[in-house]
Amino acid sequence: MARVKRGNVARKRRKKVLKLAKGFRGSHSKLFRTANQQVMKALRNAYRDRRKRKRDFRRLWITRINAAARLHGTTYSRLIGDLKQADILINRKMLAQMAVLDPTSFGKVVERASQ
Repeated sequence: MARVKRGNVARKRRKKVLKLAKGFRGSHSKLFRTANQQVMKALRNAYRDRRKRKRDFRRLWITRINAAARLHGTTYSRLIGDLKQADILINRKMLAQMAVLDPTSFGKVVERASQ
């Protein structure tokens, strides 16, 4: 059988990894082995944190809604329960935006939900 020469394939693979490692500090962007480890770690973290970002934002919105709801004499859980009962369909992201940017309309929503 003929000998297989992998020159192009290996070089392309290494160049791809080193390109992904651009901006890493020191040998993490220069040497293939350490760059490869750091790229794999970075991609693993990126994958995990794309999912985590959604949880983090939801937590932030809930915290903001709770703080604004307490200013109006109720709590987050009571407010959400009242909104569901009053059949007011507004998501947490929009409620949090209202609480921060337009507190008067947020107050009207709270008032409407508690009736």
